[in-house]
Amino acid sequence: MLRVSDSSRDTAQGAGWGSAEPGAYKQLMPPHVRKVSWLDPRTLWAARNGVLASWFGDPTGRTRGRWVARRQAAGVPADKVFRREVPDRFSFMVIGDTGEGGDSQYAAVPGFLKTGRGTEFAVITSDVIYPVGSADDYGNNFFRPYRDYPAPIYAIPGNHDWYEGLGAFMRVFCGDTPPLAPAPRPRPLGRAWWRALLWHRPHPKDGQHLDEARKLRSAPGQQAEQPGPYWALDAGPVRLVGIDTGLLGTLDAEQGAWLREVSAGPRPKILLTGSPLYVDGEHHPCPIDGGGTVDDIVRDPEHHYVAAIGGDIHNYQRYPVQVDGRTIQYVVSGGGGAFMHATHTIPRVSVGGVTERDFRCYPLRGDSLAFYSRLYARRLRLPRVGLSESEATAVIAERLGVEPGRAPGPGTRVTRRTRLVASLLGAGGRPDRTSRFRLPVRKTYTQLFSPSSVTYTPPFFKSFLRLDVSAREIRVRCFAATGNRPQELDPPLEDEVVIPLERAL
Repeated sequence: MLRVSDSSRDTAQGAGWGSAEPGAYKQLMPPHVRKVSWLDPRTLWAARNGVLASWFGDPTGRTRGRWVARRQAAGVPADKVFRREVPDRFSFMVIGDTGEGGDSQYAAVPGFLKTGRGTEFAVITSDVIYPVGSADDYGNNFFRPYRDYPAPIYAIPGNHDWYEGLGAFMRVFCGDTPPLAPAPRPRPLGRAWWRALLWHRPHPKDGQHLDEARKLRSAPGQQAEQPGPYWALDAGPVRLVGIDTGLLGTLDAEQGAWLREVSAGPRPKILLTGSPLYVDGEHHPCPIDGGGTVDDIVRDPEHHYVAAIGGDIHNYQRYPVQVDGRTIQYVVSGGGGAFMHATHTIPRVSVGGVTERDFRCYPLRGDSLAFYSRLYARRLRLPRVGLSESEATAVIAERLGVEPGRAPGPGTRVTRRTRLVASLLGAGGRPDRTSRFRLPVRKTYTQLFSPSSVTYTPPFFKSFLRLDVSAREIRVRCFAATGNRPQELDPPLEDEVVIPLERAL
């Protein structure tokens, strides 16, 4: 039985604020850590393939098809379903967007290992490796941090894993699949020609250290091989369906047809995706080439989905959506290691029948606003911009008209200064009526400023999931990691939901 400390909903200390003993996670880190800077032009240039795909057409579907064909030629079943024998009651972990390789990733590891005791396996949902999915980054960004997790780890790729054509991902997770032959040269001066001319490709010597890195997770119980970048796993009464949304968050027609096939039948199912279907108070159903959406498949009562868990956005969110008299839990779980995406810019939730009463997120909006206000204060050298956690919590409650997730400290007042800072930082996704200027928020905030929010001191606001499965129900719990010692010893429970299963198989 796990014992948990105060969460961010209980106390500011539970959120990681105040003076606390730093965690021991640094002992897990390598002597020299390459810090990923998303403001570095070299990083942005290396990660250019997503932009090129949006300008000149996305080749992901064709490339994925070639990888899948290669796996099938090697004997992988056409349905891409594999099975794992588990006890009648079993547990597994889900952690998303892990592989930045710095303090924020390693800070989540002690809590992940403690919470993951006794689990049968883990799944990484999206962006195993930053910045571009290189094979030689797997040592410090995957094998080293999870070397003490004793069970297999499966994964679905995110857009960053695709920036070098998915070759390293296929080598690590899919049976050391050899590289693809070069694609035919496109017609000169066409869109595909310009894309090929500018396309980022892996360094010819990339992967020369991969065999040495594998030794960090070489125990027999840690070994795993999955059918491909998308797959279905039958474990006990449930089927986990992992999809690959590529560079631009869509499915090709071939994968869409497969998804419809493996979604049929009465077995309860959980979708695992690199592109969450509900996020930041919006519905993103995920289009499929040729027609339809992923969420159409999830909502179909004949498919018996009970949850859809997605990465890509680096925090935790949960939307219990009512669909034809049943509840599907739509979850964002991308807070496993990379920089934190803001939650304070999420407006008052009213989407898919879900309101603020039922919506959950971590970090709390007030903690997110306090984090970013202090970040701006340091970088702009404007100390008055920084808000305390109590001030941020109080002004969020006022702007959204909701009860705060945690009560602000006694005597906390909302002043002109706190209102102005909250408006400038887009708290609640909107400016005050009297404000003519605000810093980048919502989509621009997510795409531009959040990636530059990497910090190297707590609190980090990382999170991961533990799912406990029986024939009658699935218990989903979100645990937090702040980088402080108290939360390493007793990972705080930030959210919990029990999903009843309609029938036992």
